[in-house]
Amino acid sequence: MAKHRMNVESFNLDHTKVAAPFVRIADRKRLPGGDELVKYDVRFCQPNREHLEMRAVHSIEHLTAELMRNHTDRLIDWGPMGCQTGFYALTLGLEPEEFLPLLEATFRDILEATEVPAANEVQCGWGAHHSLEAAQEAVRGFLDKRDQWETVFAS
Repeated sequence: MAKHRMNVESFNLDHTKVAAPFVRIADRKRLPGGDELVKYDVRFCQPNREHLEMRAVHSIEHLTAELMRNHTDRLIDWGPMGCQTGFYALTLGLEPEEFLPLLEATFRDILEATEVPAANEVQCGWGAHHSLEAAQEAVRGFLDKRDQWETVFAS
């Protein structure tokens, strides 16, 4: 059965052929002014086999969105995937040789964090739904497999 091309890039990715963890460019868009947006798929978990718990997802989202901006002003957005297997990073022209060390430095910062930023009712829509420990455990596991980040598909 032939499948038609879908508008959402990740819907065209064969999730049965990837080997998490990995980091890949999911999309590029050239803006009218000449700037280029580069979107990364930062996949922690093997699709359809495992997923991150929501407290970990929520806390990694807060921690990375805040801490990565200490290293660059070219992060546009960092957001979780609904499937809870990873995150998307939208950047202003960051190529992999720039993004991967930035991601690694940010995740090392997360391991040193003592609290989740903005994890309160004033700054977050579900301020009580965080776990620094779960976030650090997931990030530690991702960092431990740093040598695998650039291999997207199983051999």
